[in-house]
Amino acid sequence: MHRFNGTLIPIGGNEDKGIEESEQYTLEFISEGILFHVVEEAGGIDSNIVVIPTASSIPVEVGENYMEAFTTLGCKNVTILDIRSKEDSEKQAAIDLIKGADCVMFSGGDQSKISDKIGGTTIHTILVDRYKNEEGFVIAGTSAGAMMMSQEMIAGGSASEAFIKGAVTMYKGLALIPELIIDTHFIKRGRFGRISEAVAQFPKLVGLGLAEDTGLIIKNGSLEVIGSGMVIIFDGRKLKHNNHKVLKEGTPMSLTNLRTHILSNGDRFNIKNKEVEVLPIEAPFI
Repeated sequence: MHRFNGTLIPIGGNEDKGIEESEQYTLEFISEGILFHVVEEAGGIDSNIVVIPTASSIPVEVGENYMEAFTTLGCKNVTILDIRSKEDSEKQAAIDLIKGADCVMFSGGDQSKISDKIGGTTIHTILVDRYKNEEGFVIAGTSAGAMMMSQEMIAGGSASEAFIKGAVTMYKGLALIPELIIDTHFIKRGRFGRISEAVAQFPKLVGLGLAEDTGLIIKNGSLEVIGSGMVIIFDGRKLKHNNHKVLKEGTPMSLTNLRTHILSNGDRFNIKNKEVEVLPIEAPFI
């Protein structure tokens, strides 16, 4: 894999209040525990944090939500960058904000909006360049903001009760971490079949299913789990049976020899050699 100097923090999401299933009607809220990690990795409460709520259909409310959350942690320099078109991604004021940020945080919503409005723009180029070259530069994202970090990005679809060809819709993300396919709200929304099909389509990539209130700190070629939930890793490199290519849409699929790992807080995974480093069994229980 490419060794980049910056840090990625994808987070599994966690709706605030709202009973609706659709993220369109709910505010994404990250627990202070996870946000604390984001702030710490960015250099502390004096760091410049730019929040981009492009994925959301209620960007103003989401921006205010993050402003309040970061302020609660003591952050002094938080800016909302409300990008609603490709043209917005080319404005000098927006470019200057991204150039000066220590951390860029993407909200939840619809990840395809991030690809459509930021992908291929000057802002996208700067994000990739800074992530590649600058130690301590952080790109964080929850839900849609985490999923867009993949190159082969899950755009939608679900089949929580069965493993069906065509249940997942793929799209191009911002390709910050091309070796991974990231899915979120993984346990609560039963997305096992969805990421399994994504890995069947791209067996050389590693699938990551993030539970809510759970995130990853990805740097120096490895990832560490943070938060209260679990991360499930899907490694399809040694699949012995994969009938994705030969089946018609809507047909039940099967995979064999799909390697999986279940990780929790503090566990690590080396992205290059696909090796897991879990906390020792003697470690004290929290």
